[in-house]
Amino acid sequence: MEVTAPELSDFARYRIEPDEHFSLADHDPADANGMAGPEEVEREYDELQERIVDFQERLYAEERRSLLVVLQGVDAAGKDGTVKHVLRGTNPAGVRVYSFKEPSNDELAHDFLWRYHHATPADGMIHVFNRSHYEDVLVVRVKDLAPEKLWRSRFDSINDFERMLVREGTTIVKFLLHISKEAQLEKFRERLERPDKYWKWSSKDMKERERWDEYQQAYEEAVSATSTPWAPWYVVPADHRWFRNYVIARVLAGTLQAMDPRYPEPAEDVRRFAERELER
Repeated sequence: MEVTAPELSDFARYRIEPDEHFSLADHDPADANGMAGPEEVEREYDELQERIVDFQERLYAEERRSLLVVLQGVDAAGKDGTVKHVLRGTNPAGVRVYSFKEPSNDELAHDFLWRYHHATPADGMIHVFNRSHYEDVLVVRVKDLAPEKLWRSRFDSINDFERMLVREGTTIVKFLLHISKEAQLEKFRERLERPDKYWKWSSKDMKERERWDEYQQAYEEAVSATSTPWAPWYVVPADHRWFRNYVIARVLAGTLQAMDPRYPEPAEDVRRFAERELER
């Protein structure tokens, strides 16, 4: 189902259209839409979070459809921060976050989508993939873990997989958190200097940074091949945390509004029974 809402049209320039020639160089990772700082969107951002919480409760109560949110980006692009801040206040009973690490031997013995399918949302749920099935056309490609013929064929498999989920009642929205190389380095420095951030530090991140250009090309091709009407990609400027969170909150609120989840009404016989019992 393709969704439409004011929040989505307002940020159409961040959405990658099907068959669009997409280049990360055309997207400014420091873009803030002309805004000077977070104080300009503080009130609206709070309202967006309240709406997301309300819609999430309705979706959970309705228990007929689901939402899958995909977050991708290089190390330190802000995937954890997005989950922490944008989904703050939602009911943990109706929201799950999955972070996909290096696959186990059992997972490697199956098709590449097997481990992700197990984590797709049931009716009423919002699931967030903090890294996702796209790792199998990104990391696998850059590290030469599979032949090109294989990983390139996975674009079609991903589109088919996502379309099947949508047909079965799952709405999908995908965010590429687009951070500059300079901002990434600054966040790595912050991780080393702050006690509350050091646990995130890994020397492997610096090694991956050496393949920056290869990852940028891999992201460009993956997004171009898999941004569809039923599962669109949004390329979100991520140099400024506050603007990244604001854009994603706008799109999520708009997506949920377009889904229009509603609290279920009691069946007429149940209502009559309850009225009789209450009158006693």
